[in-house]
Amino acid sequence: MFVCGGAFEGLENIIKDRTGEKAIGFGSKIESKKDIDKYEIFKELLPQDLLKFGLIPEFIGRLPIIATLKDLDKEALIKILVEPKNALVKQYTKLFEIDGVELEFKQEALEAIVDKAIERKTGARGLRSIIEEIMRDIMFEIPSNPNIVKCIITKETVLNGSEPEVVIDEEKNTTKLKITKKQTVNKKETA
Repeated sequence: MFVCGGAFEGLENIIKDRTGEKAIGFGSKIESKKDIDKYEIFKELLPQDLLKFGLIPEFIGRLPIIATLKDLDKEALIKILVEPKNALVKQYTKLFEIDGVELEFKQEALEAIVDKAIERKTGARGLRSIIEEIMRDIMFEIPSNPNIVKCIITKETVLNGSEPEVVIDEEKNTTKLKITKKQTVNKKETA
């Protein structure tokens, strides 16, 4: 089985030309990009459109079934961020747990991440790069402060690059110091 997928930007214009819907010129229906439903246009896709798009006939022959998929909406992208077994939010939460820090994403922050992906037209793949941008500095700063017990990613963190909300427990550091002192005392006693 041979599977091929992609956005094929510009292919909708070829389909419109073939079906008689003018894209430019006199008599063309003027639509903004937001008004155009690519899904409806791609339902009319034929192999000859792919050929005109620039794919070679040998390649097109290996695509006997052509299915058109709708763009992921906001709700679907949020589910992708949070629900699967290996969801991005779960991955970062686990990484923070290693350092003894609880990570929380506010709902507004998740929506802002998804809005960025929609704006960039990167779909689900773009979610990782957006979260990487947000988390890059935070992941290096959090382990350097042993008093941090919780990190909260807010909408402002996503949109403006603001610092995340951090919960600090002053006793967390002193507990570690006590354990370290006891360990060094025991080492002296055995020597």
